[in-house]
Amino acid sequence: MNLAGFDIVVIALVLLVVLVLFAGIKTVPQGYRYTIERFGRYTRTLEPGLNLIIPFIETIGSKLNVMEQVLDVPTQEVITKDNASVSADAVAFYQILNAAQAAYQVSNLENAILNLTMTNIRSVMGSMDLDELLSNREVINDRLLRVVDEAVGPWGIKVTRVEIKDIQPPKDLVDAMGRQMKAEREKRALVLEAEGFRNAQILRAEGAKQSAILQAEGEREAAYREAEARERLAEAEANATRMVSEAIAAGDINAINYFVAQKYTEAMATIGSAPNSKIVLMPMEASSLIGSLGGIGALAREVFGNPSTGELPKPRPAATPAPARTTPAVNPFAPNQGK
Repeated sequence: MNLAGFDIVVIALVLLVVLVLFAGIKTVPQGYRYTIERFGRYTRTLEPGLNLIIPFIETIGSKLNVMEQVLDVPTQEVITKDNASVSADAVAFYQILNAAQAAYQVSNLENAILNLTMTNIRSVMGSMDLDELLSNREVINDRLLRVVDEAVGPWGIKVTRVEIKDIQPPKDLVDAMGRQMKAEREKRALVLEAEGFRNAQILRAEGAKQSAILQAEGEREAAYREAEARERLAEAEANATRMVSEAIAAGDINAINYFVAQKYTEAMATIGSAPNSKIVLMPMEASSLIGSLGGIGALAREVFGNPSTGELPKPRPAATPAPARTTPAVNPFAPNQGK
């Protein structure tokens, strides 16, 4: 097939148009941004999707991933404020917010962020003591995040998180820390034991105090009641003595018999309760004691009345002088008089 010169030109033009179209149509995937340069100068940023550029005049400068990315910070040696050497590694998360600044404000973006993070790790951890360093990781992470994020701000980068993964002190230092922890725990155990012993002693003393107080109060109450009982007994005896004395003054022989029988009975009880007395010889008549007891009963009925019949005591007549005796008085308690 022979082609004329005009046909060749048309085919060439068609191929050129196709190539221009392919060169001017750009597809940007999601999560990426493309920078466009015109004659080497930045003009705009292509968003995800289908985009058109001027072929052979505009070119793609940088293809940037704007998704959040992770950067592993290698292990490095850090000298703390108290001259302790520790090894620490970390991880950083960052995201590109401005593609143009990230592409044209810094060269080798990841290496710049990595070195900046490592430098600030040494600065932040080096300004702290070892104990503070091991116990305040959240404080270290916050300070690192604030410092690094502020430093990468002009590059169009946002550092979302900086985390210290591991802090490893030297082995001898770890052993010393273990001994210190053991000593602290033993100290706390001794302190707790001493406090428990002290509290137990205090409680025992409080208990003894309360017991002594209650015992003293009980003894005082018992003494008060005993004194009250003695007082009432003394009043009763005084009343009885007064009544008997009045009866004697009135010339009632039964009152005299009451006193004689009372002393007689007390004497017999004393003799019978002696520890060295086994046999008691009484050269006396039992009828005398019975007669005395009968006189006591009559005296009681006369003074207090008969409780079985409800009869009140009769008023005592006025005392009259006793008639002169013509015969000698006979003591009813004298044994075998006249024999």
